[in-house]
Amino acid sequence: MSTHAGFDYAALTDAGRVRDHNEDAVTVLPACGLVVLADGMGGYAAGEVASDIAVSVIKDVVEQHFRHRPIVPDDLWQVLVDAVLEANTAIIAAALDEPAYRGMGATLVAGLFHQDRLVVAHAGDSRAYRLRDGLLSLITRDHSVLQERIDSGLLTVQEARGSSIRNLVTRALGVEAELAVEVHEHAVERGDVYLFCSDGLNDMLDDEEIAQVLLRAAGTLADAGAALIDAANAAGGADNISVALVGVNELHS
Repeated sequence: MSTHAGFDYAALTDAGRVRDHNEDAVTVLPACGLVVLADGMGGYAAGEVASDIAVSVIKDVVEQHFRHRPIVPDDLWQVLVDAVLEANTAIIAAALDEPAYRGMGATLVAGLFHQDRLVVAHAGDSRAYRLRDGLLSLITRDHSVLQERIDSGLLTVQEARGSSIRNLVTRALGVEAELAVEVHEHAVERGDVYLFCSDGLNDMLDDEEIAQVLLRAAGTLADAGAALIDAANAAGGADNISVALVGVNELHS
């Protein structure tokens, strides 16, 4: 677990109980307030390549930006979008260069924390949650066929949990040159805990179960992350499971 400027960070990933390899990638860069999590698609090896490219490119772009200039709150949005778009381009280029990687892609959720602000960018069904005052809120909205059917009233949330189409996404990195990155800004408060996860967590646990694990977890954020992964594996572990947690201890203006 790492700490920087009043924030604690932890990132963990696990292959789960069914898959024989892990196509997720997750990292935190506390010096820049960055969290990046990608869930690869495209079959054996290719999905893993896509998620690794996504995480490494975004990390490098953000790190390079803030290495050469001070962090300015108004820059966060554009820096993060530029990094995601560069990762999208890199995945497409890698697939064109290597026939074995054709069709690979990755869903993504990334966050930049600075002072009392969080900017979240995402594409696909990797998620971000906020735990505040004991209440867990989903702060991203899945880009998926299933979410579209829920929004249109064709399915309830309960019916969706058992759907065979729950992993069909409508946006992802590496699919099209023009990627529509969804970005939102959130006010951060002392005591908040932010959870970024791949669908291997929320496909196994509903939001109430995730909240209960977080509220019961004792010790460090890494301990809480391990408890989430253990709970997802106990529920079946049908996919790779990745989590990143950020705790807000104090805010600096």
